[in-house]
Amino acid sequence: MSVTLQSCRVSILVKALPQRSATHGETVCCAGVTPGGEFKRLFPIRFRHLSDDASFGRWDWVDFKYRPPTSDRRKESCHVMEDSILVNGCMPPKDRPSFLNRLVSGSVKAAEANGQSLALIRPRNTQFYFKKKKPDELEEERRTYAEAARQGSFFDEQLKALEPSPYEFRFKFEDDAGPHDYANGDWEAHAMYFNGRRREGSEQAALDWMSKKFNEEYPRKGMLFCVGNMAKRPQTWQLLGVLRVDDTGQPALF
Repeated sequence: MSVTLQSCRVSILVKALPQRSATHGETVCCAGVTPGGEFKRLFPIRFRHLSDDASFGRWDWVDFKYRPPTSDRRKESCHVMEDSILVNGCMPPKDRPSFLNRLVSGSVKAAEANGQSLALIRPRNTQFYFKKKKPDELEEERRTYAEAARQGSFFDEQLKALEPSPYEFRFKFEDDAGPHDYANGDWEAHAMYFNGRRREGSEQAALDWMSKKFNEEYPRKGMLFCVGNMAKRPQTWQLLGVLRVDDTGQPALF
């Protein structure tokens, strides 16, 4: 039975850390929001296989076609046709606060009660910190990334295996429902570490720079968390992305 594809347009908010899919190899779960304010989860995105005109970043407007997924009943989830992805513009920084602050939920619990599996919250009393990974944890991640990089079709370009960062990055924070402690699954945070290490010249200098960003600059200027739950464990929520967005004082909707 053929499935009628639907068209969609989103501004990208999140690119999560790559994962290994048994069917698709290395994939990245992405999330965005439509011009009408609907959250969408995009998968399976084989991000490092995308062509130049389809490779997108945070805040890019992306057009794509999708069908409802067969094994994911979350209302925001879209099984994206990879060859339909087209980058078409970028949301200017001046438009981001007014566009996103109206979509903010008061807490993860409030978003869940509203039937959402993706949400934005504005965290309070945030504390960014990091934990050194154990050698066996790092080695397992390396094996997983290597297997994912090798797992492609005959026509795919061979990928170089990603190197996992040696640290787990986390946030303690509060929302209207109380305190939380989440690992940060945002690919950009881990890219920040590697870019900072190259630029600053040392691991400690990179970590100090990240701490200043996430513990001083972002909270002072305004920060949103994009959170989402897991398909198989919907009661478990994760921090998917950290967004620098001014706080305009607009109250949470939920």
